[in-house]
Amino acid sequence: MKAVILAGGKGTRLAPYTRVFPKPMLPIGDKTILEILLLQLKRAGVDEVVLTVGHLAGLMRAFFADGSQYGLKIGYGYEPHPLGTAGPLAQVGGLDETFIVTNGDVLTTLDIADLLRYHREHGAVATIASHRRQVHIDLGVIETCTDHMVCDYVEKPTIDYLVSMGIYVFEPQVLSYIPKGEYLDFPVLVKKLLADEKAVAAYPFEGYWQDLGRPDDYEQAVEDFDHMRKQFLPEED
Repeated sequence: MKAVILAGGKGTRLAPYTRVFPKPMLPIGDKTILEILLLQLKRAGVDEVVLTVGHLAGLMRAFFADGSQYGLKIGYGYEPHPLGTAGPLAQVGGLDETFIVTNGDVLTTLDIADLLRYHREHGAVATIASHRRQVHIDLGVIETCTDHMVCDYVEKPTIDYLVSMGIYVFEPQVLSYIPKGEYLDFPVLVKKLLADEKAVAAYPFEGYWQDLGRPDDYEQAVEDFDHMRKQFLPEED
């Protein structure tokens, strides 16, 4: 089983931390974010990982090396220029069986083996791990009809969204929708698959998930990992 970890972004929202370290190398407890993810992938049966790198790539390679310290085989794919979230997959060779793709800055208790099982049971070409998030709007929201006439008025609504966790399972045929060397993000890729009537599944996950995009998210994740370590890394003694 192979996995591709997207680790080439500059992480500008987490500056100044990311001016010195790539975002996946920021510490969570005594490990980096990416180390936690690598151990979780290994537990799910992954034995080979490709890191797509760009920003501070040399530091990433020096730290993670060939992956033997994690019981994994780690290779590297270099982006000559930014290719978006999906574009780098076209640069990775050997993806000829079901494979996992994940962002390199995700902290979650998701059971990746269960995600794989769900993907196979649904016969999908792509499965997106999803999480429900609520957005509270602290204002009165006006809905209008024609001629600017008010149809409804909702005071401080809370809106539910099913959002992508940045973790995916793909079948090899998905790669035919990704032009090599061109910029492509995952939402555009999914729309291409849907337009071609391909089966795309959403795996519902209600456990812990934190996208480490902002300083507040990162600081919360550090605190959560300290209290929930066994849930993230149950194989530890």
